[in-house]
Amino acid sequence: MKAIILAGGLGTRISEETHLKPKPMVEIGGKPILWHIMKVYSAHGINDFVVCCGYKGYVIKEYFANYFLHMSDVTFDMADNKMTVHQKKAEPWRVTLVDTGENTLTGDRLKRVAPFVASEEAFCLTYGDGVADIDIAAEIAFHKQHGKWATVTAVYPPGRYGALQLDGESVSGFMEKPQGDGGLINGGFFVLSPKCLDLIDGDDTAWEAAPLTTLANMGELRAFVHRGFWQAMDTLRDKNRLEELWLSGKAPWKIW
Repeated sequence: MKAIILAGGLGTRISEETHLKPKPMVEIGGKPILWHIMKVYSAHGINDFVVCCGYKGYVIKEYFANYFLHMSDVTFDMADNKMTVHQKKAEPWRVTLVDTGENTLTGDRLKRVAPFVASEEAFCLTYGDGVADIDIAAEIAFHKQHGKWATVTAVYPPGRYGALQLDGESVSGFMEKPQGDGGLINGGFFVLSPKCLDLIDGDDTAWEAAPLTTLANMGELRAFVHRGFWQAMDTLRDKNRLEELWLSGKAPWKIW
């Protein structure tokens, strides 16, 4: 099974980083968040990726073109103009990088890579800016079991602020960043039939708008509830939180 990763957005809310690189290439623990996402999928046996590039897509292409240089020890022999790569460390990945336009909306990006998944029974889809300890294999099994066109992961958003615990007017304690308000949101990890791509009509289509609404109205959309860790990297604050978790050695999404 293949996984499509939407990696072409501008990332304006984290412009401190994205003025130099696309958002999926912002690093967590010295590695792009795109790498972390791919490692999550790879841990569940998904190793064939189609990456929808856009804004500064050449940075993503250069990263994978020089992947061994990023991941291995290297000797450069200047006199003989030779390069030797030692202890090659590479995942069993097949990565297709597709230029889907700089200002293209998510639905149009997905439509432009449709030929790469047209023959698949189903494929995975996610965004290039969020990580989770989601059980991808369980979601795929859930998708196959219900037999509908689409599965979306439903998650509880992380709380942004700590909460006070009150006993009348007395503060009895503090709760560190409780999850959201109890409502589930789109967690961005999908399993889809290629038939879903036929619902993307024309240019300027956001996948999260008409196509998902149409699937829901057709009764072809099911929710896979994930109650574990989930975090989108929308802001520098989010990036710093993920960095802290990684450096602590307790990053919940590190399931490999």
